Amino acid sequence: MKVLWAPWRYSYVKRATEGKEEGCVLCRLQGMNDEDALIIFRGRHNYIVMNLYPYNTGHVMIVPKRHVANLEDLTIEEKLELIVLTQASIQGIREALNPHGFNVGINLGRVAGAGIEDHIHVHVVPRWNGDTNFMPVIAETKVIPQDVRETYRVIRDPIARYAEKLLKELQDYRESS
Repeated sequence: MKVLWAPWRYSYVKRATEGKEEGCVLCRLQGMNDEDALIIFRGRHNYIVMNLYPYNTGHVMIVPKRHVANLEDLTIEEKLELIVLTQASIQGIREALNPHGFNVGINLGRVAGAGIEDHIHVHVVPRWNGDTNFMPVIAETKVIPQDVRETYRVIRDPIARYAEKLLKELQDYRESS
């Protein structure tokens, strides 16, 4: 039998056996320091954070600061910033990791795959040719070749730079309208 070393999974297993923490994890992250929480960028209404249990290397989430379950409950300002930060994430990840494509999505409700169904968030998942193979199908194992904290250090600055640039463009557009 071959052993697949995934040290970051221990924290997940440990939390699962110790019971759940109170409250919303996405709300709790906002009170933490950026590096500990793996927060890449904080906007006025939303923030970008690494997914601690990624589908692929570079998987980030764009999360409204306000605890909201549904897209229609977001204000127009929250929605605008959400899509701008989604674009910034794609551009920053593209620059830093050079993926061949992306999956971008929102899972609304548990039946749709939402692991955190009461706090809406957008997933940005980089994809590479050949990143799906027999492991998830046969062995029910996903191989992530880079530690999440290492990926955080690689993509944080490019994403933050694009976020600041795009939010400035949005502000300039508003002022000229």
